[in-house]
Amino acid sequence: MITKKQTFYHKFKVPIAIHNTMLLTITTTHYPATDLGYLLYKNPAKIQSVEISGGKAHIFYPEATEERCTAALLLDIDPVGLVRNNRSPAGENFALEHYVNDRPYVASSFMAVAIAKAFATAMNGTSKDRPQLVDMPLPLEAKLSVVPVRGGEAFLRRLFEPLGYQVTAQGHPLDEQFPEWGTSLYYTVILQGQVRLRDLLSHLYVLIPVMDNDKHYWLGESEIEKLLSKGEGWLRNHPERDSITRRYLKNLGRLTKQAFAILDATEAAAAETEEELSEELPEIVTAKRHSLHQQRLETTLDELKKSGAKKVLDLGCGEGRLLQLLLADSQFEQILGMDVSHRSLEIAQDKLKLDRLPEKQAQRIKLIQGSLLYRDKRLAGFEAAAIVEVIEHLEPDRLAAFERVVFQFARPETVVITTPNVEYNRMFETLTAGTFRHHDHRFEWTRSEFEAWSREVATRHSYTVRFRPVGPEEEAVGAPSQMAIFGRNV
Repeated sequence: MITKKQTFYHKFKVPIAIHNTMLLTITTTHYPATDLGYLLYKNPAKIQSVEISGGKAHIFYPEATEERCTAALLLDIDPVGLVRNNRSPAGENFALEHYVNDRPYVASSFMAVAIAKAFATAMNGTSKDRPQLVDMPLPLEAKLSVVPVRGGEAFLRRLFEPLGYQVTAQGHPLDEQFPEWGTSLYYTVILQGQVRLRDLLSHLYVLIPVMDNDKHYWLGESEIEKLLSKGEGWLRNHPERDSITRRYLKNLGRLTKQAFAILDATEAAAAETEEELSEELPEIVTAKRHSLHQQRLETTLDELKKSGAKKVLDLGCGEGRLLQLLLADSQFEQILGMDVSHRSLEIAQDKLKLDRLPEKQAQRIKLIQGSLLYRDKRLAGFEAAAIVEVIEHLEPDRLAAFERVVFQFARPETVVITTPNVEYNRMFETLTAGTFRHHDHRFEWTRSEFEAWSREVATRHSYTVRFRPVGPEEEAVGAPSQMAIFGRNV
């Protein structure tokens, strides 16, 4: 006989086996592993607790040796208190949902709040006793005992794999005694990677409620600031940027529109800043005055034409300036533009007038949303790829993922990459010493650094590589941009 409790679990797809499992563990094998305690600002020898809405969060260390250290965050949520304090689910579709729900038993927005409160110092990147470790990628493993994932394992992987994590997900059946009920929405999730602790905590803080697609508290405009602050450096280039933003803000139209406007404005400001710098370049003797960006595009087009490629990729295509040049040249029979920003793709579609092109022309070009940090089967089968002023927007520890996506998986015969030459920055009057060309750059390389990285990539993936300056050259500092042209070995 099926009880009323079982009926609830069946209705809401909550595994009956789940008990009080709101547990997060973070483990490192960095030596000495007990440095984790200094980074988290929590002594492994003590059990500590902090008050959160609806209950308490307890911090303790199941193991703490120099070889391996694990910190645990356990939530103790009062189900009755949730109802009394009106922090329970809305209950619009099920009369008992205020009283019988999964909130006290799974990782949800309560866990995100607990992370922010218990590990605030670590999230802010502060460590009085181990400051040198704050910005050092460490071997870390995070385990969420039970987390609801509305979208399944595929969505879970789309959230974390682009950030460099190895993801292990174990699904839970609704009830082992009733296999016909099927699987639940709940997973035990393990994330492993070489990552800064502050980044891991920020990723969890944002993405736990995104997986759940719910929050236990009222949202205001301050929530946008939290999202942008904790998502700095990774959200804008994430392939699931739009889904993350919508879910984090509970799909509230007013808030999501504001967030998208800020993210898109950041992209536009970055492009405008670079254009302003490019106008400072001296005239080129052999041609009329061009902006630096136009010179990059024309030099890239020249290399693509010389390669003989007919099927080409523009990765990080932005608003479609290179795509316009490619579309105007009959050599290129199949053109694919990809960008992480949906708004940039909309602008590109408008500039290219795709909805007004003759059918034969329209069949030559396609725009897709995607990330260069995530393997994408749509990129396979192309003869050449252009990546113009993109890599400097990636975190340095994500370059390995970018390298695999382009050179191991897509593997075109020709790859053209451009990036700023930091040595040339002293030629720009508006740049103060030590600053990058705009705020979204994560690094800018010297010529020797770019050439060393390019040669290593070429060697690892059986390519040759040659280099070409872009823009007017100065004897002491070179050209403002630098280009690497990779050719795949037969």
